[in-house]
Amino acid sequence: MAELNKLAKELSKLTVLEAAELTKMLEEEWGVSAAAPVAVAAAAGVAAIEEAEEKTEFDVILKDVGPKKIDVIKAVRQITQLGLKDAKDLAETVGAKILEQASKEAAQDAKSKLETAGATVELA
Repeated sequence: MAELNKLAKELSKLTVLEAAELTKMLEEEWGVSAAAPVAVAAAAGVAAIEEAEEKTEFDVILKDVGPKKIDVIKAVRQITQLGLKDAKDLAETVGAKILEQASKEAAQDAKSKLETAGATVELA
């Protein structure tokens, strides 16, 4: 099983073109056609490349205020520097972006503050 995991990691490092070339080589060697799986493998290769590039900017999205609405509003005000009414309106909006294109550290800090206040938060 360890060998399979090692092989899978190595294969995930292939570019889409290298994966296509490997597919052709295997088709010739084994005398089979991999027409449908090639599309899946290509899509998986693109996904692996996208995952390999580490994300540097995050949106902090409020999923649910939770039971401590006032604490969440205070946290939103602290994070965004908004006034009370604007922070309240933002906190009451499900799916609201509290921060947009924030650094990883700022997004994690905001998420921590909001979760401590009782909110459910997602980083995107």
